[in-house]
Amino acid sequence: MKLQAAMDVTTTRQALDLAAKVAPWVDILELGTPLIKNEGLDAVRAVKDAHPLTTVFADLKTADAGELKADLAFGAGADLVTVLGTAGDSTIAGAVRAAERHGKAVVVDLIGVVDKAVRARAAIGLGARFVEMHAGLDDQAEPTFSLQRLLDAERESGVPFSVAGGVNATTLPAVRDAGALVAVVGGALYNAPDAAHAAQALRSALT
Repeated sequence: MKLQAAMDVTTTRQALDLAAKVAPWVDILELGTPLIKNEGLDAVRAVKDAHPLTTVFADLKTADAGELKADLAFGAGADLVTVLGTAGDSTIAGAVRAAERHGKAVVVDLIGVVDKAVRARAAIGLGARFVEMHAGLDDQAEPTFSLQRLLDAERESGVPFSVAGGVNATTLPAVRDAGALVAVVGGALYNAPDAAHAAQALRSALT
């Protein structure tokens, strides 16, 4: 299973600082939506230039104009981009066409999707590399939030998936045992007193 660092920061400088600390221990550097909205695709270029051998994930959360937006992100150096599972099939298919031209890939984010298993299978059929079973920050703040529900949906879908939302050193073994391709860790890294130490501990937990 791969480890993805969700860098939910708002400036390129913060992203570069965090990436420098965690890159030796993670497989994927994710530029969060707040960062891209604030700094634009220049943030993608900066992180990819600093870490050319690491997979860079641009969390666009695209809902429309999938081909155009994915093409722009891939051109800026992204290796993976997200399209929302709530978007239309043509939006996902368009992003996949852009990915094929660049030799890159699309991830479909299932945040807000009610029947995640059904939409996950459809997304893979449209050409997504994998789907992201995602509970956002607002979802995690709800008293009814349960990581187990995400894991149950993953098992039901039967397709390649990542998990984002509430993943930390304590929950990582359950994510691994559920068969995830990627575990997405955010707050457990960027809120840690020592992000490098936290990333190393998470890597150790995987092995």
